[in-house]
Amino acid sequence: MTEPILTLPNSPPDRDRILATLRQLAPDLHQRYGVTRLGIFGSVARNEAKPDSDIDIVLELTVPDLFTMVDIKADLEQIFQRSIDLIRYRPRMNPYLKRRIDRDAIYI
Repeated sequence: MTEPILTLPNSPPDRDRILATLRQLAPDLHQRYGVTRLGIFGSVARNEAKPDSDIDIVLELTVPDLFTMVDIKADLEQIFQRSIDLIRYRPRMNPYLKRRIDRDAIYI
């Protein structure tokens, strides 16, 4: 994939840096895992992240698979050196979560 992103201790995740890294990773994520859409939502997308914030990432896959999600999450946590909440966007999902994603998401 790519080298881990070095972050300053006690600094919040940087939205622009995360988006740039996801743009760089997108072709590989598509080839390896079938990721067709990728973005961020939540506090990082709203520029409200705190030093202990995780990164909320939303994606769509050509073939939904739990093991694929686990692998992607592990890869992204290694790269970003931060906890990742990875959500697969789908037509039928928790309505509250879907509204949050629809409201906040920034797709690459």
